Amino acid sequence: MLNVSEVSKTFFPGTVNERRALDDVNLQLAAGDFVTVIGSNGAGKSTVLNTVAGRITQEKGVVELENRDVSKLKEHQRAAQIGRVFQDPMAGTSPNLTIEQNLSLADRRGYSRGLRLGVTASKRERFAEALKVLELGLEDRLRAKVGLLSGGQRQALSLLMATLSQPKVLLLDEHTAALDPQRAELVTRLTTKIVKEQKLTTLMVTHNMAQALEVGNRLIMMHEGRIILDVSDEEKEKLAPGDLLAEFSKIKGAVVDDKTMLQ
Repeated sequence: MLNVSEVSKTFFPGTVNERRALDDVNLQLAAGDFVTVIGSNGAGKSTVLNTVAGRITQEKGVVELENRDVSKLKEHQRAAQIGRVFQDPMAGTSPNLTIEQNLSLADRRGYSRGLRLGVTASKRERFAEALKVLELGLEDRLRAKVGLLSGGQRQALSLLMATLSQPKVLLLDEHTAALDPQRAELVTRLTTKIVKEQKLTTLMVTHNMAQALEVGNRLIMMHEGRIILDVSDEEKEKLAPGDLLAEFSKIKGAVVDDKTMLQ
């Protein structure tokens, strides 16, 4: 389904700020895989997502989606096949548009919109039905401006928008990190439900090691632009956050604690 092969990316090459963000990364996701990604800041986690999405271009390597090389396609050219939810709840929605208008834009992501009625009666009915999955009562507030919603509601809506057109790949970039624990738990539960129901191939970056172990069927750990650990579903069920810290300590050559992984 998704194949990242020998991908490398260096920021600010040839300057004093040169930084190797990705170093010959190889990552393959089969259809329906839900892979969580952990690692300290600067490990390359978000850079992998940005490379898959087409937001940045690697200087070496190939990104393939369903056996098609998409390495040279721009972000907007991949948008119809790739959904994404960002850490900032404000990033995935337009506050001045209504809920139904935001959903209408998401419904046409990656396609030419043209001049047509944005929200038809049939679309409104479909959007209302889709919103029921969130269990937040937003199906009764279709014409409310998104800017009036709470951060948790906006992030849940962003998740729905990212998956509305059933993308080939879903990218989640620490999408619960900015939420309070209760809302984070809600969005995590909704994520698991939607991914499972739609059988979405998903790549989720998180700093929460407990979350990384609880969701998905596979876990990878990154450090200094490389994948240093790749854990299958069966192995993951036997691990605890302390085991991941111990593994990271081996790589670092020093004892680390939760704070190190969360920085």
